[in-house]
Amino acid sequence: MAGPGTALVTGATAGIGAAFARQLGTRGYDLVLVARDQARLRALAAELRDCQGVQVEVLVADLSGDEGVERVVGRIEALPQLAVLVNNAGFGTAGALATVPAEVQERMVRLHVLAPMRLTRAALPGLLARQAGAVVNVSSVASFVYAAGSVNYCATKAYLTTFSEGLGAELAGTGVQVQALCPGFTRTEFHQRIGPAAGDHPAWMWLTADAVVRASLAQLDRRGPVICVPGLHYKLLATVVRLLPRRLIGVLTGRGYRRM
Repeated sequence: MAGPGTALVTGATAGIGAAFARQLGTRGYDLVLVARDQARLRALAAELRDCQGVQVEVLVADLSGDEGVERVVGRIEALPQLAVLVNNAGFGTAGALATVPAEVQERMVRLHVLAPMRLTRAALPGLLARQAGAVVNVSSVASFVYAAGSVNYCATKAYLTTFSEGLGAELAGTGVQVQALCPGFTRTEFHQRIGPAAGDHPAWMWLTADAVVRASLAQLDRRGPVICVPGLHYKLLATVVRLLPRRLIGVLTGRGYRRM
C-alpha cells in the first residue's frame, strides 16, 4: 500500500472503523474520521493525536442521507493527499422485509450502496492522478449468501463485494487498489445494536476488529486479491459456499428463522 498521506474512515467511532483509524494512525497516516456521533469522534481524535502524533480531523455526517454524503464528497474532493478511503459505515437489522420499517430498509440501502459508490467516485480522480492508494469497502461473508430475515443486509453487502471486484478490474495497472473486506462475526457494537440473539454464536466463530483490520492491511501491503476474508475458518466457509447450489444456501441459512 502507498506510503502515508491522509486516510478517511467512515463509521469510525467503534468496531472495525475505530480499528482502522488506530492502525492507520500507527502507520503514520493523518486521518479524517466520519461518523454521526460528534462526542465519540472527538474523543477518538484526541486519543489518536495524543498517542500517535498524527493530524486528526472529525467530520460529523449521516451517510444514509444526501446531505451527509455530499458533505463528505466535498471533503474528499478537497483533500490533496488522500491515500486511503475506508467505506465502513453500516448497520444490520433482524426481521422480515414486511415487518422491519420501510424507512430503516431504505436507510440501509443508501448507507451500504449509494454512499460507498459516491465516496469512491469522489476519491478516484485524485488516487488515479497519483497512481497510488486504496479503497477498502467493508462488506461481509454475508455477501456470498442470502438469508431470510436479512434480505437487504445480504443484498447490499453483495453489491459492495461485486462493486469492488468490478472496480478492481477497472483499476488494474493504475497503482490504485480496491478491496472488499468480508469478515464473519466480529465482536463490535454492530451485533449488540441488532439485539441479544445476534450474538448467540459459538466462541470459535468470532473475530476481533483488530484482527480483521490487520488482515485487510496485510493483504493490501502484498497487493493481494480484491476479496479479503479474514480467518481460516471463514476462508474455508466462503470457498464452500461458492460451490453450493443456490437453493441449498437458502435452506441452510433459513434454519432457525421464525416468520413473523
